[in-house]
Amino acid sequence: MTIKTYTVNGVATIEIARPEKKNAITQAMYQAMADALRAADTDPAVRAVLITGQPGIFTSGNDLEDFMAAPPRGADAPVFQFMHALVNCTKPVVAAVTGAAIGIGTTLLLHCDLVFVADDARLAMPFVGLGLVPEFASSLVVPQLMGNVRAAEKLLLGDPFTGEQAVECGIANRVLPGSEVVNHARRVAERFNNLAPGAVRDSKRLIREPQQEAVKAAIAREAEIFGARLRSPEAMEAFQAFFQKRAPDFSKFS
Repeated sequence: MTIKTYTVNGVATIEIARPEKKNAITQAMYQAMADALRAADTDPAVRAVLITGQPGIFTSGNDLEDFMAAPPRGADAPVFQFMHALVNCTKPVVAAVTGAAIGIGTTLLLHCDLVFVADDARLAMPFVGLGLVPEFASSLVVPQLMGNVRAAEKLLLGDPFTGEQAVECGIANRVLPGSEVVNHARRVAERFNNLAPGAVRDSKRLIREPQQEAVKAAIAREAEIFGARLRSPEAMEAFQAFFQKRAPDFSKFS
């Protein structure tokens, strides 16, 4: 199984567990995560959700081979089900990140409530380098967090950044040694067992609600352009280059 789910001491854990493929996410994995989030949100025994990966790798992003074989079509595609399940989750979501968090591995963190990253974490949103555009409302949220000029480094140039930089720009709460991240995140998630669950839900709604519709509109607009770009010659060149293990040549495009 490439997504492991289990609930211990009030914390529903969603673990990306495909290390042989650098935790690259398939459509089936998105569906499993969406289902797990919705189940956790309606389970009265769950007080918080923890999303994590494997030691040294959170996720390398989309599995491009799977993605190209079955590109997402329509709002009910598994990837969009996952996005909306995370955005709509009424319970606190905690993320524990070690190693690489690429593409959606970074953008999903924008919709978690508490994020802890390892000192070896490397985050990146290299969408433009693949001939694509930002997703998961990152075109909206990233400029709000860090300003347009730093957002351009991350979203236009695709520059990778460290866990410390993620904390500095408001994506993460704290940097810890890699061996401590998951346990620390779990301890924080377990703190919600001792807090009034209704007050937690209402407070999260008050924090998120003012931007909720804008986030959903951004997800929809990005998905429209992303889908069109998937069929573009630039994206085809980028994907071919990826599979051929070479740098893409965009010199023929204008």
